[in-house]
Amino acid sequence: MVEIEPYVYRILDVHHLLIAQCHIHELASNLLHELYQELETAHQELELQASLDALTQVANRRRFDQYLAQQWFQTSKEQNSISLIMADIDCFKGYNDTYGHQAGDKCLKQVALAINQAVQMSLQTNKENLVARYGGEEFAIVLPKINAIDAVSVAEKIRSHVKSLNIIHQASVASKVVTLSLGLATTVPQLGGSREALISEADRALYQAKIKGRDRVLLS
Repeated sequence: MVEIEPYVYRILDVHHLLIAQCHIHELASNLLHELYQELETAHQELELQASLDALTQVANRRRFDQYLAQQWFQTSKEQNSISLIMADIDCFKGYNDTYGHQAGDKCLKQVALAINQAVQMSLQTNKENLVARYGGEEFAIVLPKINAIDAVSVAEKIRSHVKSLNIIHQASVASKVVTLSLGLATTVPQLGGSREALISEADRALYQAKIKGRDRVLLS
């Protein structure tokens, strides 16, 4: 029988302790890393939800204001154009009165999705656009680095794509299905200029589209 001196046991104990400490440190580091990732993901999800319209899941008005300000500054530095499309569902109050608010909410979701799809199909190589619910049944589409001719093409694609959904709308004076009126404006921003003027121009074009019979695109 081989006897081991007590000091050897102490060496072995210290060795095992060091191994255990290293293992605990590694476990703690991994746990902290996982916790950080979970917190970062939760933070990103909260930020995303804060920027989305709860019903339609497109950008909300707050996000629209932020994005337009950012792109106004960027395009003014580059001396590039920026276009804005304002789109409104024709006779939407009549739709709600006829079919009820639940049907109205479903309609808003379908229209928002169709607008998004139309924009992405039109601008496959340009991902710097934003579709937002501006308020009620009105949507806003920000198109940085897009000139007036291309913006009209995008707006027409949106109009036709929404109409092709064939959502029945017996209360509309424009059509027997849900349609959009769209107004758009384009400018090359100047530093210190007013982006509110761009919104006003697009709104005026939208108003004219309504007056001229709805279900159409007008450029300011």
